Amino acid sequence: MTSKPVALTLGEPAGIGGEISLKAWAVLRHELPFFLIADAKHMQSLAGQSGLQIKIIATPAEAASVMPNALPVLDHPLPAPVAGGIPDAQNAVEVVAMIKRAVDLTQSGQACAMTTNPIHKKALQDGAGFAFPGHTEYLASLANIERPIMMLSAPELRVVPVTIHIAISKVSEVLDAELLEQTIRVTHKAMIDDLGINAPRIAVAGLNPHAGEYGAMGHEEIDFIAPTLDKLRAEGMNLSGPMSADTMFHPAARERYDLAICMYHDQALIPIKTLNFAAGVNTTLGLPFIRTSPDHGTAFDIVGKNIADPQSLIEALRTATTMAKHRGTL
Repeated sequence: MTSKPVALTLGEPAGIGGEISLKAWAVLRHELPFFLIADAKHMQSLAGQSGLQIKIIATPAEAASVMPNALPVLDHPLPAPVAGGIPDAQNAVEVVAMIKRAVDLTQSGQACAMTTNPIHKKALQDGAGFAFPGHTEYLASLANIERPIMMLSAPELRVVPVTIHIAISKVSEVLDAELLEQTIRVTHKAMIDDLGINAPRIAVAGLNPHAGEYGAMGHEEIDFIAPTLDKLRAEGMNLSGPMSADTMFHPAARERYDLAICMYHDQALIPIKTLNFAAGVNTTLGLPFIRTSPDHGTAFDIVGKNIADPQSLIEALRTATTMAKHRGTL
């Protein structure tokens, strides 16, 4: 077990974050250390219901020694009681503060990486004036990164959408050569530095059906996608495409690349969630610190039923630790 832990945030207190954090600890207690930033009273209640254990720690340095016997919790009190499945905007400011605290602990070197449980964006907007579509954009703002890059990964596939949380009608307005090139460069570097893939093979989807079919179904592939790929190939990058998105995700196609760059959110997320919904991991690339997250939401409908699947969170914590090893932050 490594000595430097991963900082895990509770996310939306009324969601499944607390439950899956306890379940993840039960699986990972002898494998890797992490600590949860959360309201200790809330977590003690959840632990009592599940028969698992927590222990309040004063500093992240205590996490490794506590981990085999109890989930280490760095106490972060909430102003309002938590009712499972019912988000309370009164807690929003502290939910955001937990995220910021994890960033600070990671950047100061007290944690090797951070992993975030799902948030409820409406509650944060109502209670904290949260002006971001999600974690990815908020973390980018804290790091002064203009364009965050989101990678979704599972054992079967890795994908990166060039445009993220925008309407389909806006994709062609936002997508351009500069954004595509920046996305590929950051992704290529992260695959080497954080994933240990020294010669990454990257497949790039087209925007239009059949990758535009030589201009018959759109011109973006001709106008800037193909020229951008040619430019980066000349620098030595192993890039294929632009490819028709409807033929690049079957098993034989996936064997030919390590990651797929897609032009918009659903073009990337539908295949990976179809292939392996339970084990998907969301990673923000290009940050000065490591951040991963389970690839699901708050699941209010199953809170308190003890049926929430922790696998995505388990894989997110494992991915964060692996990236920390490659980056040298352990």
